[in-house]
Amino acid sequence: MARPVEFWFEFASTYSYLAAERIEQLAAGVPVLWRPFLLGPIFHSQGWNDSPFNIYPVKGNYMWRDMERLAAEYGLQLKRPTAFPRNGLLAARVALAHAEQDWIGAFVRGVYRANFAEDREISDPQVVSSVLQDLKLDPGSILAVANSETNKSALKTQTQRAIKLGLFGAPSFTIGGELFWGNDRLEQALQFARAA
Repeated sequence: MARPVEFWFEFASTYSYLAAERIEQLAAGVPVLWRPFLLGPIFHSQGWNDSPFNIYPVKGNYMWRDMERLAAEYGLQLKRPTAFPRNGLLAARVALAHAEQDWIGAFVRGVYRANFAEDREISDPQVVSSVLQDLKLDPGSILAVANSETNKSALKTQTQRAIKLGLFGAPSFTIGGELFWGNDRLEQALQFARAA
């Protein structure tokens, strides 16, 4: 029996968008545990106050071209956001508070599409609410739980756990103590989980 894969993602992360769109189809037989976290504290610990794709423009230019190629290969829409990176804090709180729900994958994909396919401001509660409404869910009750002090603290704890696991970017995948980083390591992570 395959071990679960912990899927660590950040809503501001371009490559996490690609992984979120692919993971459930590819994971057949491998349980996926959705693990939203925040990259900001990790970047700050490295002395960065922005995305490395903005700090290093050559790297950023490559990333956007790479995203165009990969999105075309996967059949995904991609529209370069007018603001990057966007603040995914509220969406991360929702995803953490409801990570065990059967709609979590659809919600995560909906937020990523809002950001990277529709160029919508995902820090806006109305945008997050619209994603929930599209899933026939009640935004009021879901956002209330997401914005509770208990859940806010839980997201900080989850980010600290990511740091302890050695995560330095997103998407990342962990199986036990084994770490795989990047959309291009998704298949390898799933293979490792099945072999285990």
